[in-house]
Amino acid sequence: MPQYKAPLRDIRFLVHNVLDFPAHYSACGHAEVGADLIDPVLEEAARFCENVLAPTYRDGDETGTHMVNGRVVTPDSYKGAWQALTEAQWGAISCDPTFGGQGLPHSLGMIFHDMAESANQPWCALFTLTQGAIRAIEAHADDALKEKYLPKMVSGEWTGTMMLTESHAGSDLGLLRTRAEPAEDGSYRITGEKIFITWSDQDLTDNIIHLVLAKLPGAPAGPKGISLFLVPQVMVDDNGDLGARNSVQVAKIEEKMGLKSSPTGVINLDGAVGWLVGKPHNGLAAMFTMMNSARLDVAFEGLGLAELSRQGAVEYARERLQMRAPSGAVYPDKSADPIIVHPDVRRMLLTQKALVEGCRMLGYFTAMQLDVALHGEGEAQQKADQLVALLTPICKGFFTERGSEVADLGVQCFGGHGYIREHGMEQIVRDVRITRIYEGTNGIQAIDLMRRKVIGSDRRLLDALLAEINSFCNANRKHAVAGDLVAAAENVAAEWLALTDKLIEGGRLDPALPMSAAFEYLEYSGYACLAWCWARMAVTAADMLAGGQGDAVFLQAKLDTARFYMARVLPRTESLKISMLAGPETLSALTDEQFFMA
Repeated sequence: MPQYKAPLRDIRFLVHNVLDFPAHYSACGHAEVGADLIDPVLEEAARFCENVLAPTYRDGDETGTHMVNGRVVTPDSYKGAWQALTEAQWGAISCDPTFGGQGLPHSLGMIFHDMAESANQPWCALFTLTQGAIRAIEAHADDALKEKYLPKMVSGEWTGTMMLTESHAGSDLGLLRTRAEPAEDGSYRITGEKIFITWSDQDLTDNIIHLVLAKLPGAPAGPKGISLFLVPQVMVDDNGDLGARNSVQVAKIEEKMGLKSSPTGVINLDGAVGWLVGKPHNGLAAMFTMMNSARLDVAFEGLGLAELSRQGAVEYARERLQMRAPSGAVYPDKSADPIIVHPDVRRMLLTQKALVEGCRMLGYFTAMQLDVALHGEGEAQQKADQLVALLTPICKGFFTERGSEVADLGVQCFGGHGYIREHGMEQIVRDVRITRIYEGTNGIQAIDLMRRKVIGSDRRLLDALLAEINSFCNANRKHAVAGDLVAAAENVAAEWLALTDKLIEGGRLDPALPMSAAFEYLEYSGYACLAWCWARMAVTAADMLAGGQGDAVFLQAKLDTARFYMARVLPRTESLKISMLAGPETLSALTDEQFFMA
């Protein structure tokens, strides 16, 4: 199993040099969050993730979770990890101080999340789902529900889930059948079955607060008839004390390809007591507060597991001896050269590095926009809202696709040793695979990006991001060292805009055209964004080198990796462009029967 080491040099480079978090926090009303606070938070987060959380990753996979007498039993090591998380208040880092949170910026919490996902991704959903539920309750519930449930959710004494999916209604939530009947006391009785519920039960806390989508009597058909309800697993009295168990039962725990230690349950609600969150028939909008947060969380899951795979591959490639380099022995004192000298291995390692570090930059930029979207004002908040709306499906889809790619390359670097359990690389492949599916499959992310965010906004959201990219390119086009890299980012941004216009215009004549190109468009968007990110990192690294600042070896590696990305990864956009413009006919030529004819 790779021994996780938090990439603090890379994180500090982004936080202090490229993105300037202290200046950003000052502009967001968090002037107290300067470098003197950020750096200790990063160091403590690294210690927690390396020493407390990472050792539980392999144990969780081998032990798994089990049903005993109708309840879920988790690995023993998880209890200590959860206690350590709550004692250190990591789950409350960005929560409202009104309910016991630390009130730090959301982006600082996302950096902790970045590290924690590398340390033990299956465990992390326990606190990220809780944070998402907290955010939905804060935004939509009445004061009584907030005061009753949020303090213990923020403290980590209770956790949260979201219950959306039903067996017949996957991404089409308008088809759900779960019903909520009003009771005389103002509560509701909720009946139905939900599937694929992550951390639906556990033995780590005394209570679980479920957010459940259901339909009221006489509700309109489709998504406009959905309401959101808070359903505690254990009833809570007016004093905040726990009472009887609610009618929420785990019917079974799914046996899965990965995430062996993260219980995914089928849940039966049989007249369970719940309370309306927000307005009737406005549940989907309320739930999207949680879902959008969860989609960024899942993006960081893809990034975190990619980082873990990359670290394992680099360590192995530096130690494994096989043959000699093409140009002759690089380490003549050894019986053979380590495989890191071989061009194909270097291709895989550099691809991992370019994708992981590029995605981290884009993820941190997006988290900064979320700071402003949550707490900013006026035009700045409106622009941040637009950027978050556009970048959320891009990050979720692109990071998780690349997470699978990077994890697969990690196995490949190990060769046959990567395919067996001993080294832990295959676990990463199994665990990262779900990230392309849950919180909306990447196909759904592509549809959301194309239909709602690009076409639905009449390109306004994309224009907001392109303005950001073009502003940087205009300022750095003639950069003495990185000017060519800036030009590459500028060129792909211009092509992105032209392709978008072609798809929008073509869609007016044939709506199938942009939808047939949606997945490739999402992929193209991710590569274009990373070109901008790598150009920004290259300019910063070059300027620091010229000024004699920082670690010259680290900074030169940034420049060289940026050149690798532009030369050997960004050209993928050319094939994506050809595919996008091929038209929908190639997808619709076969009849349903022609897909398989025995």
